[in-house]
Amino acid sequence: MQWTNTSNGYGSTAIALHWLSVAAVAILIPLGLWMTDLDYYDPWYVKGPDIHRALGVLFAIVLLLRLTVRLTQQRPVPLTSSPAQAAGVRWVHRLLYLLPGLLVISGYLVSTADGRAVDVFDWFSVPATLHGIEHQADIAGDVHFALAMTLLGVVAAHAGAAFHHHFIARDATLRRMLRPGTASSQTN
Repeated sequence: MQWTNTSNGYGSTAIALHWLSVAAVAILIPLGLWMTDLDYYDPWYVKGPDIHRALGVLFAIVLLLRLTVRLTQQRPVPLTSSPAQAAGVRWVHRLLYLLPGLLVISGYLVSTADGRAVDVFDWFSVPATLHGIEHQADIAGDVHFALAMTLLGVVAAHAGAAFHHHFIARDATLRRMLRPGTASSQTN
């Protein structure tokens, strides 16, 4: 099994972290939207946000691991030759690291605004280190929502581009994120 990236494709580590990130976003954003509409008397009123916060902390760990892999392993050679397309790819990838990172930070600021730690499934807690700022929960909550909606747009563009590469350009872009070490020269 190919654990690290090569010039031709991604390794198992980068692929697993990518798809864990996809799963986290696919769970956390709908869960966040759902839980904000819960009534005080709903049995999920406390449990829903607790799960959202705990998964958010785990997502933060995945993001740190992902960033470490990104900074310490080589990147596969891009399959695009257009300078404009290459620039677009670079910016979308930067946003796919930046937006989730900012989402985690803003979520932490919402969750710890009252000085309470974030409990992660009774495994461990993340202490509240920055709290007590006037309107912290409201401001951070608005930022958190805006970042989540922006991330959805960037993810949609990213997924659309991957499908374009797979079904129209018929190159190995999508396959490189599905199978470790997939050669860039392969075609459908």
